[in-house]
Amino acid sequence: MKLFDTHAHIGLINEDPIEQLIIVQEAKQENVTGIVSISNNLRDFFQIYNNLKTETHIYHSIGVSPSEVSNPGPDWELQIEEGTRMERVVSIGEIGLDYYHKFGDRDSQIELFIRQLEMAQKLDFPVIIHNREAGADVLDILREELPSRGGILHCYSEDAEYMKKALELNLYISFAGNVTYRNARNLHETARKMPLDRMLIETESPFMVPSAHRGKRNRPSYLIETLKFIANLRDKPVEELAEILFDNSLKFFGITDQL
Repeated sequence: MKLFDTHAHIGLINEDPIEQLIIVQEAKQENVTGIVSISNNLRDFFQIYNNLKTETHIYHSIGVSPSEVSNPGPDWELQIEEGTRMERVVSIGEIGLDYYHKFGDRDSQIELFIRQLEMAQKLDFPVIIHNREAGADVLDILREELPSRGGILHCYSEDAEYMKKALELNLYISFAGNVTYRNARNLHETARKMPLDRMLIETESPFMVPSAHRGKRNRPSYLIETLKFIANLRDKPVEELAEILFDNSLKFFGITDQL
């Protein structure tokens, strides 16, 4: 059985380069044979990339998250273009909107989001999308600006009705550890009803730890708990669901390596 973690903030789990190597090797021992490393800003992206450049099962996404809207960095667009030419960089993200934390102002968030969607189209990359309490605006923008390679609504937090609208576009939906929470009934319904060929899973490490590990910092090695929970919701064998979601991950990111 092989698992693919489509979204892990490895640099936020531990800043030490040696510990980061231990974290990804630990995950591999738990059958997580592919991970997409996410950085919220470009400085962290290049640092994590260099720390993990020998780990051929680690892929990377480059982008400026809404948390960085007030300071995306000097020449940030040129830095993203540079990053997309690097080996095993597979997407632009995470990008999107966050109205919960009120980073900057909404117009600035929207401008940053749209510009990176345009870059993804130009550079022929898919996108990883952050949405927190901004669902209507995110979907309206994606209807106009979603790049042809499509996108992932990561750490999904909307309901089944939103899912139906999202799947009218070239979008995948990725579930994190919060789907395992007892009171997350909207997520349970969505995970139960949605088409499996558009589903992915992630850890969103070090956040959204599955209920089986509550009180700990999340790690890619805990991905199995999210898989087991969704398999139970769907009344599907764990190994069968794992194969489907693994294949979905490779297809979305365009990965042809043997993992």
